[in-house]
Amino acid sequence: MQIVVDLTRCQGYAQCVFLAPEVFELHGEEGLLYTTAVPDDQVERVRQAAAACPVQAIVVGEAVSAGVR
Repeated sequence: MQIVVDLTRCQGYAQCVFLAPEVFELHGEEGLLYTTAVPDDQVERVRQAAAACPVQAIVVGEAVSAGVR
């Protein structure tokens, strides 16, 4: 599964970091680093992180390749 984070929408709430720390990481106070290719064992955690994002900045799966938001 692929993901993209719209960093212009991201407000640094870090819900993704708490739910999927192997994929998302805060760098400094607000800089988000993430892995675009999600390992198979992290897929469910990333889906939960995307659902928990207060600003819906995380796009997952087929929506990434289709450019859907």
